[in-house]
Amino acid sequence: MAASFFFIFSNMYCNPLINGYAQELGASSAFAGIIVGMMSIVAMFLRPIAGNLTDHFSKYSLSFIGGALCFLGVMGYVITPNSGLLLFFRLINGLGYVLCTVCMTTWLSYLVPFNHVGEAMSFYGLMNALAMAFAPAVSINLYRVIGYRDAIIISALSALMVVITVQFVGNRAKPEPQAQTAKKFHLKIIQRDSLPVAALTALFAIPYFATQADIVAYTEQRHLQIAVGSYFLIYAVVLLAIRLFLRNQFDTVRFGPWLVTSTVATVFYLIMLTVMKTNIEMALAAAGMAFGYGLIYSVCQSTAMMLAPDDERGLASSTFFLGLDIGMTLGPVLGGIIDSTMPVKWFYPVMLVTVPLILLIYFFNRRKLNSAVGNH
Repeated sequence: MAASFFFIFSNMYCNPLINGYAQELGASSAFAGIIVGMMSIVAMFLRPIAGNLTDHFSKYSLSFIGGALCFLGVMGYVITPNSGLLLFFRLINGLGYVLCTVCMTTWLSYLVPFNHVGEAMSFYGLMNALAMAFAPAVSINLYRVIGYRDAIIISALSALMVVITVQFVGNRAKPEPQAQTAKKFHLKIIQRDSLPVAALTALFAIPYFATQADIVAYTEQRHLQIAVGSYFLIYAVVLLAIRLFLRNQFDTVRFGPWLVTSTVATVFYLIMLTVMKTNIEMALAAAGMAFGYGLIYSVCQSTAMMLAPDDERGLASSTFFLGLDIGMTLGPVLGGIIDSTMPVKWFYPVMLVTVPLILLIYFFNRRKLNSAVGNH
């Protein structure tokens, strides 16, 4: 979990800086956008390969390689003289990002008794959420003082800590030799049982990542005098409390109650963001997002692991993250379309279109999803 925190911190730290840094290096706005999106593009294409590799090789080795690639990529950001090379190093960072996300999730499922996978994924997701909340806040404030290049060194050091911390995990999660001898390598694109989980993850992620990308611009367009910089910090604090309080429930409560709770919370926070005028509504929206996206994230992640056979957990992890990549990509894209074609007041109400789709997918897959807890 420490390695996971450093890994997510490294990547989320750089995300708010890359666009401005690329333009400072001479990139046009369009090319800077391609540079920013390169990691998501790489991730969507390479997730299945990473999932298959995870099921056939040591999780330690792949996580080590992933952390090293992240370090090399971010150090490349620091030394690059132009935006063309920045794109190349972004690609290297993206390769490391894919390996680490898939391998570390799968590795964690081997480090705990299988009947505690839900609880473990809850804490794992908490580390990710904290890193996602704090890293952008640190980087945005720091680069204004010391500049882009010096600020990005912090991200490189964080990636280096990934390589260091994985050395302290005794169980390297190597595949069983007997299973590997009997099993030939066949490249699979998705883990079939985890596909509904991936679809639900994508739908819950769309309004989350649209908010992450556009909430500052949204408040400016509505001329709201609120402390929008605190939004994701409130989200992280509430999520911390939720995960600590409910940690033992993730392995015993079926998927349905979690989904209903998160769906209601999603409707609530989208309404709060629509009517938001003061810091009170903003705080309520952030808390609602923690019960919505923040809660279902861990539930979907652990459910994907529980539904998959033991020898396809890596592929299940990659399938889950493929859904996350789709949501991460579609959220800002949908936000941009809404912003350019509709009045700002419709930004969040339109996002409610994800709710009936969520309920529809759950309705047709409810037996399989609810059976996941019983599998372990």
